[in-house]
Amino acid sequence: MNNILLLVLALFNAMFSVSQEPEVNTPPNVIIIFTDDQGYQDIGCFGSPDIKTPHLDKMAQEGIKLTDFYAAQAVCSASRAGLLTGCYPNRIGIHGAFMPNSRHGLNTSETTIAEMLKAIGYKTGVFGKWHLGDNQMFMPNNQGFDEYFGIPYSNDMWPFHPQQGPIFDFDPLPLFENETIIDTLTNQSSLTTQITERSVDFIKKNKDHPFFLYIAHPQPHVPLFVSDKFKGKSERGLYGDVIMEIDWSVGQILAALKENNLDEDTIVIFTSDNGPWLNYGDHAGCAYPLREGKGTALEGGQREPCIIRYPKRIKPNRVINVPMMAIDILPTIAELTGAKLPDNKIDGKNIWDIWTGGSTISAHEAYYFYYHVNELHGIRYGKWKMYYPHKYRTLNGRKGGTNGLPVEYEYNTMEQIELYDLSKDISETKDVSSENPEVIAKIKSLGDKMRLELGDSLKNQKGVGTRPVGKVEN
Repeated sequence: MNNILLLVLALFNAMFSVSQEPEVNTPPNVIIIFTDDQGYQDIGCFGSPDIKTPHLDKMAQEGIKLTDFYAAQAVCSASRAGLLTGCYPNRIGIHGAFMPNSRHGLNTSETTIAEMLKAIGYKTGVFGKWHLGDNQMFMPNNQGFDEYFGIPYSNDMWPFHPQQGPIFDFDPLPLFENETIIDTLTNQSSLTTQITERSVDFIKKNKDHPFFLYIAHPQPHVPLFVSDKFKGKSERGLYGDVIMEIDWSVGQILAALKENNLDEDTIVIFTSDNGPWLNYGDHAGCAYPLREGKGTALEGGQREPCIIRYPKRIKPNRVINVPMMAIDILPTIAELTGAKLPDNKIDGKNIWDIWTGGSTISAHEAYYFYYHVNELHGIRYGKWKMYYPHKYRTLNGRKGGTNGLPVEYEYNTMEQIELYDLSKDISETKDVSSENPEVIAKIKSLGDKMRLELGDSLKNQKGVGTRPVGKVEN
């Protein structure tokens, strides 16, 4: 009897010890798909009535749709800097969009997502548009990326710009493979396909290693280009064709993950760098129901469509309306992968609990909306969005241009502080500042603190927490 009892106890202990073995939690592959100048509504699941995006819609069903996600700033270089470093762009000295042959770029003393992940053994690749400085010292291979294929700045910075001559004098647009120029572009119709093919090859090549893949599509920034396979396919004209091809590209990436048994262990993030360039009219996206577009701190300038899919750890088919910003992606990826955060101070925060549904409270007390050269234009505080007096560009109800030619913007001035309740007024149509003095007082106190840290050129105030932009010294 004692022998039987001992045998039962031994079996029980063996079973218990097996059940207590920790689950192997391998770090996920990370893919960020970043489009250029895409409007908030320009995806089916975000309300587009005339652009079909079946792959992105399915991605949202299989993951999460973020309705209150913001780009770091409403312009190309600054937005990309915020995404890749987890910092407000003005903290690291980046404002606006770098022009070709600029003597400035992302300071190599800053830590990018690629550098953070490479330090723990990830393979890293970027395919598409860089736009963080085109001097060799600032290019991707010196910012943590093992592989690079794409263009160094915006796709309109070339001799075929509609304002070439009177305003601009652009050189030919180079196409890079790592540090080598392999072509100069006179036609960009195959670029989305090439970027997609390179990305799929990168996935296949690195299927046995953790990897970070940054796909930075130059489209739908003007000039618009699309391959023959999508030309004329959309009810929305050429702009819709371009979005349909980007949607196809997303489908190719997701299919490659499944084919290589990486589907469950890869987090895929889709969003855009800023809102639509509205003065290009029929070649621009749509931010409806948001106010204004690219180049403003208003909702249409920085609130972006965002979809995240990670089958292993994110429950599917959920909509999250908690405010978030691209600066939060780096620290969240650090949490997921076990990577060390940058030594330099960053502004983003880990929002993993929000993505998984563990929290519905913003990780930040407020988000800050800077534009131009360090002007603090607005602050998002919970459901509230407050604007300081400032000038902003607008069409004032006029239509934009046609066939790739822009119309001129006008400029309006907010003369006084304005406040909007975004939970009731997403289009920012009713200023409720006079009805909420206590909210104004609270947000202004937060703004005063941020001015001490990052400054505000509207107040001629310099911050104590800013760092220098990278600069070519000779």
